[in-house]
Amino acid sequence: MTGSETERFDRVVLIFNPDPDKAPRRLARALHAAVRQRMPGTPVHERPTHWAGHGRELARAEAGHGRPLLVSVSGDGGFNDVVNGIMDVPGNTAVAAVMAGGNANDHHRSTHRQPLLEAIVDSEVRHIDLLRLSVGEGSECWTRLAHSYIGFGLTPLMAVGMNAGRKGVLRELAAVMRTLGGLEPFELVRSDGARAVLDSLVLANIAHMAKYGRISDSGYPADGKFEVVMLPHAGRWWLALMTLRAVTIGLGRQPRVGRYAFRTTRGIPVQTDGELLTVPADTAVVIESVPGALPVIG
Repeated sequence: MTGSETERFDRVVLIFNPDPDKAPRRLARALHAAVRQRMPGTPVHERPTHWAGHGRELARAEAGHGRPLLVSVSGDGGFNDVVNGIMDVPGNTAVAAVMAGGNANDHHRSTHRQPLLEAIVDSEVRHIDLLRLSVGEGSECWTRLAHSYIGFGLTPLMAVGMNAGRKGVLRELAAVMRTLGGLEPFELVRSDGARAVLDSLVLANIAHMAKYGRISDSGYPADGKFEVVMLPHAGRWWLALMTLRAVTIGLGRQPRVGRYAFRTTRGIPVQTDGELLTVPADTAVVIESVPGALPVIG
């Protein structure tokens, strides 16, 4: 991660799902009290979300003025909303942080350096890269930023399987294995015209994902590059063995690039951090690193 800077925030804003049966509300209230005790002169605001994508709207509104610290009390998907909301406001001075409150929490597990409360008190900011997904061309193009990974094929399927399964390592891994039966390979056409049929393609800014897996030995979120983790189409048993390897010894070193482009031949699902989207058929796709784009603490 790139060089750090120290400057106090003018307020701390906690963005979270207020469902009383879920952890984020409880975690946000506890952090609110702790920050008020350690930093009594710093305002702390709670901004509960009420619909899908609301976190992005809240982050965008807060990033538009002052120097706030925007804390997403969530998993990877909620943090993705906050990151995109911050980046919607050009030239803002907002800083991001995540307090693990979701299912996988891949970004927090891969990047955190110190307890969040201590990081807020220290106010030492560093910068990490983001991944930019661009889908389509010209006026039809849309983009989405990711803080950790963009996955096609197996990755979205694993997310669905884990969400449908019961909690716990063995139970969730069993749920993932059951979803392999529904996996369909997909074809992509690279910029040089070469075609590839894959079971999975992950462009990763971090080394860990899907909660238990280590997909790379070289992932580092502030070097202007990302890892390309590609699994060519093979039998289900081979894919199962690779999944098992990912959650045990890891997949080892992977190619690192700053840009990856291809064209789809049919519609395929894509997961940006925790968010599931769809890429249409016969569509240009570009994934690029955005070096040092996001100021963070923690």
